[in-house]
Amino acid sequence: MAREGYPFILASIVITVAIGYFDLKISFYPLVYPALSLALFVVWFFRDPERDIPADPQAIVSPADGKVIKAERVREERFLNGDAIKISIFMNVFNVHVNRMPSTGKVLGIFYNPGKFINASFDKASLENEQNALLIENAGGKKYVTNQIAGLIARRIVCRVKEGETLEKGTRFGMIRFGSRLDVYLPVDVKLTVKIGDKVSAGSSILAKW
Repeated sequence: MAREGYPFILASIVITVAIGYFDLKISFYPLVYPALSLALFVVWFFRDPERDIPADPQAIVSPADGKVIKAERVREERFLNGDAIKISIFMNVFNVHVNRMPSTGKVLGIFYNPGKFINASFDKASLENEQNALLIENAGGKKYVTNQIAGLIARRIVCRVKEGETLEKGTRFGMIRFGSRLDVYLPVDVKLTVKIGDKVSAGSSILAKW
């Protein structure tokens, strides 16, 4: 389980037990089943399964579970100041929400911006929503960006890393609670291996190769 979920899991269990006790006292059970269903959903939402990380050093893996909604060349002015390959992954509430490092590298900067909570599947979410971006440099000197973006329901971006840390590919670096989106900006010379509509898994699905 993701440690960020512990308070939510504990709260849902306490509420379920309290409602169950109340229902037992009146010998009627109109509330305990919805409460139990909610508790089970919260436990399931914060699941954090192990993943098989590809051994290929050239592989760039998905930072999130979800569906690829963008895979195109763009102009990225905020962090890379040039053309980049942008891959956007939309996470619904049923996906695992723990985020993982796409490729081994050093965190050069962390950039948090407060913002709106537009539906994360919309293009303008990349610019207007609350977000947290990591600028990362690999051992070969190539830079890329992974950007956590809050969505319509998501209200909390979690980032576990600090500037200056070097992290291995597939390492957990954070999560976004309750539905969201994650954008990756890669150098234009990478070999893209996914397309729009593909379903990907954090840490195991290969997005591109260096």
